[in-house]
Amino acid sequence: MFQQLGPVASSYSADADRLFWLITVLVGVFFLAAEVMFFWLMFRFRARPGVRGQYVTGKEKHLKRWINIPHALVLVCDVVIVVAAVRVWVLVKQTSPVPDRTIRIVAQQWAWTFTDPGPDGQIGTADDVRTTDVLNVEVGKTYRFELEAVDVVHSFFIPAFRLKQDAVPGRIYTGWFKPTRIGTYDIECAQICGMGHGMMGGRVIVASAADHAAWLEQHAGDGALSAIDTPPAPDTTAAPPAKAR
Repeated sequence: MFQQLGPVASSYSADADRLFWLITVLVGVFFLAAEVMFFWLMFRFRARPGVRGQYVTGKEKHLKRWINIPHALVLVCDVVIVVAAVRVWVLVKQTSPVPDRTIRIVAQQWAWTFTDPGPDGQIGTADDVRTTDVLNVEVGKTYRFELEAVDVVHSFFIPAFRLKQDAVPGRIYTGWFKPTRIGTYDIECAQICGMGHGMMGGRVIVASAADHAAWLEQHAGDGALSAIDTPPAPDTTAAPPAKAR
């Protein structure tokens, strides 16, 4: 049933889906009941020859129950939804499990840049792996992420993980996820961020422990080398040297 919302690929995907279906069922029951009552009343009290219209104030005791009872049921449903929503919110946003790895995510018009700590597990060292628009993770590992935007508001969204986090320039946002299913899943920007918003997509590749370790070993240091060993470009705006006389 929950698969209809898309792949369930993280530890809290199913919890988010259950909350969605709970709200859908409860709201749907009241919607159907209201529509059935609406059409029944139109049919029951339709204009008919020889039948005078009735004036109803709504204060009649035998009619008040049609207001009080539904209100009480709606209140109960509200409490159920709030409790369920808070539970999922605490699980996803307020819980901080001990991470196996920490990654850095930078959003900009119109691309994602991911920094993996590499084999040593520490961000900012020579074996860091930096990728653009492709995030590589290991199945079953808990990841803590540090998300920031460098230009405008973006929103990091992995539908299969049921993960969505807005990013405002000037702030660093933290969160976590634990992939539970091997495969390739979409990454989207869920906040309109300019003309290229529709092209700001990416992929998250969830691999087995062996495959992910091989990928790390193969690419370790790629990002650090590109930043350290590449000489700076010449300054073309500087004035030309004066000619010797």
